[in-house]
Amino acid sequence: MPTRALVALVFLLGLVSLSCAARLPLSKQKFEVQKHLKRLNKPAVKTIKSSDGDLIDCVHISHQPAFDHPFLKNHTIQMRPNYHPEGLYDESKVSTKPKQRTNPITQLWHVNGKCPEGTIPIRRTKQDDILRASSMKRYGRKKHRTIPLPRSADPDLINESGHQHAIAYVEGDKYYGAKATINVWEPKIQQPNEFSLSQLWILGGSFGEDLNSIEAGWQVSPDLYGDNNTRLFTYWTSDAYQATGCYNLLCSGFIQINSEIAMGASISPVSAFRNSQYDISILVWKDPKEGNWWMQFGNDYVLGYWPAFLFSYLGDSASMIEWGGEVVNSEPDGQHTSTQMGSGHFPEEGFSKSSYFRNIQIVDSSNNLKAPKGIGTFTEQSNCYDVQTGSNGDWGHYFYYGGPGRNANCP
Repeated sequence: MPTRALVALVFLLGLVSLSCAARLPLSKQKFEVQKHLKRLNKPAVKTIKSSDGDLIDCVHISHQPAFDHPFLKNHTIQMRPNYHPEGLYDESKVSTKPKQRTNPITQLWHVNGKCPEGTIPIRRTKQDDILRASSMKRYGRKKHRTIPLPRSADPDLINESGHQHAIAYVEGDKYYGAKATINVWEPKIQQPNEFSLSQLWILGGSFGEDLNSIEAGWQVSPDLYGDNNTRLFTYWTSDAYQATGCYNLLCSGFIQINSEIAMGASISPVSAFRNSQYDISILVWKDPKEGNWWMQFGNDYVLGYWPAFLFSYLGDSASMIEWGGEVVNSEPDGQHTSTQMGSGHFPEEGFSKSSYFRNIQIVDSSNNLKAPKGIGTFTEQSNCYDVQTGSNGDWGHYFYYGGPGRNANCP
């Protein structure tokens, strides 16, 4: 069809749909939701339906949500980092004991197709996703104050936020990145408004209103995704979760360059108790030349970067790195939640029963991956969720963490 005729047809169809919309008793909320969906869901070159009900849109790399940001209007996409950290080894070649050998991991939607070169996969946001959120403005955002506070933690402050953690951390130096291999499970969530996640945090600034954070890992969040699947996620904020940042690609910020991994998509397979174990490797580091923060998934997938201008403190370096688990404890029926962290089993149960982080490393000022020095641990209630560190030749610095939540010792 000639272009002019096509334009005329599209215009006529637009008029028809507008007149239909005018006749429908659409509430303002529904109209706003549709407008928001249109903003979030960019036109797709191709759409892949995943067996878990997700729609993965293959969106042209230059049409992704990042470029809604006014500062990124004329941004030239950096297609590869200038530098990788030194000392990055191929984990698949590391000799692990046979009983501790772990298996390759993928995303569920890969079974049904892949995105063409020059596009990136984006999980489509549906109307229900937005309607589940407490408000449209809060959709895709964490609640304020969800960071573990190992230094001068005021217990009242912690419990007030309803979030509980079991983490290992380092502080007291300048950090330019972090890496970990994270055991992947599918913890049970008691209430839809609760979640369970395992991630690394790269933190700068104070724990007040000016906190900068880059986060990545896996999570189960019925509120955010509408199911109990384990999903890869990222998060960022430059003002302690108040007005900036979001999960995945649900706002402008992170620039994705990879056509194979979708943020927020289900990870498959996951570990099973006393059975096969699966883990994912995540590396986040600061490019010494451009100052952007890059993320790599596994050995092969450089996913993209957070531009340096998004941050204040992290424009320079991080002052604290954390690794571990977090759950929301909404105290249903006035009791501690039974939402599981990690595998839902305590650290002392060990491999194939408890969840672990292994080969935890930091990136130093010379862009070298190093073993962290002076690791501390923190948990609000160790009888609900706990953490235990160790180190050996195969796993470097590691820790087991997690727990069942409510139990005889955690009422």
